[in-house]
Amino acid sequence: MTVDFPLVPAPTDEAMLLARAQALAGQTLRELALKARVRVPVDLRHDKGWVGTLLEIHLGASAGSKPEPDFAHLGVELKTIPVDSHGRPLETTFVCVAPLTGNTGVIWETSHVRHKLARVLWVPVEGDRAIPLAERRVGNPLLWSPTPQEEEQLRRDWEELMDLIVLGRVEHITARHGQVLQIRPKAANSKALTSGVGEHGQPIMTLPRGFYLKKTFTTPLLARHFLL
Repeated sequence: MTVDFPLVPAPTDEAMLLARAQALAGQTLRELALKARVRVPVDLRHDKGWVGTLLEIHLGASAGSKPEPDFAHLGVELKTIPVDSHGRPLETTFVCVAPLTGNTGVIWETSHVRHKLARVLWVPVEGDRAIPLAERRVGNPLLWSPTPQEEEQLRRDWEELMDLIVLGRVEHITARHGQVLQIRPKAANSKALTSGVGEHGQPIMTLPRGFYLKKTFTTPLLARHFLL
């Protein structure tokens, strides 16, 4: 999706950002696409980031694909999350790419995962596949930071997963590792390989990996907010 004009300037504070997100609630993706003058794809199979990009246009995000929060000057990351008719997440949530090399001495406090999840604007969007993409509505937003308990859950999983990477066991990591955070392959196809470290410290080529929040984390998070 390309847009040749900014729909709105970057928000100057969290209150402005939240107000803009609240103003989108109840609108369909068709309505928002018309205002942004962009085409609605038939489905998201080949346009996975389309919904997030559309909302970025309406909210005034500036980071694009840069490795920083979407609203870098506010330190806020935008996360759209498809939900069912009961407001429950339908899938895991991508956080960031997992670093597979150069991890000596990395710690949770300075990790990219912690940085990305420090302050998040969650925007639920109807995700029921029976609803045509254009007719799906945007839900009420939630501006969130992890509680001490949530951060401890994330830290514990991140450390376990990073230990496996550092020990050269990246090929042994499955989606079952981690209670609330997981690592999964993230590549358009099986030929898109990247550098990694093998079990004997040797360089290997492997699929890129990404950190994802499991539904076991996002479901209670949304439930508390929306009193489900």
